[in-house]
Amino acid sequence: MKITQETLDSLKYDASGLIPAVVADAETNEVLMVAYMNKDSLADTVRTGKTHFWSRSRQKYWMKGESSGHTQEVKGIYTDCDMDTLVIKVAQKGAACHNGYRSCFYRKLNDAGEFEVVDERIFDPDEVYGKK
Repeated sequence: MKITQETLDSLKYDASGLIPAVVADAETNEVLMVAYMNKDSLADTVRTGKTHFWSRSRQKYWMKGESSGHTQEVKGIYTDCDMDTLVIKVAQKGAACHNGYRSCFYRKLNDAGEFEVVDERIFDPDEVYGKK
């Protein structure tokens, strides 16, 4: 897979130079996570076949799985009609969520009007990342 500079430049990034990336399982289309990419992280994602992002909260460039080993193998990259959002289809190795769940979307609004956990943890984040 490759990406040209012209293609990188044609995407619509926000004022911070970021574009949202919805990461979904390539086989099931389950949404695993949403993160942000800049031109460098998108270019590195294409170059390496592993997802790279820009963390808005940590103001840090990162590769998914650099700490946990739970990487994402890129199977396809799509953009929407406005070219301001990406969908990255991946083969997920382990969990996508830093809280230990396969997907970051493990809470569902129930009939009582509260979010409840509806999935099982794959790993204990304290064991993988250490206590904070």
